Amino acid sequence: MQLQIALETYQNTPLSSREWEILSLLAEDYSNAQIARRLVISQNTVKVHLQHIFEKLEVQTRLGAVLLALRRGWLSLT
Repeated sequence: MQLQIALETYQNTPLSSREWEILSLLAEDYSNAQIARRLVISQNTVKVHLQHIFEKLEVQTRLGAVLLALRRGWLSLT
């Protein structure tokens, strides 16, 4: 199974491009530590981005953010 992000996603959502990078890695079940290593940022920075994602999408969990993105067609699984 592969994850795809809709091309118009960045323009039609409140998320920044960095937040989209993090959300897409969440959807692939990466941990905060793995995301930090992959993006060469600190785990604390990952946590701050996650807080912003949750606030912007009005969700409380990682799963909630991914499910919302899937339901709205911002992410798709192929």
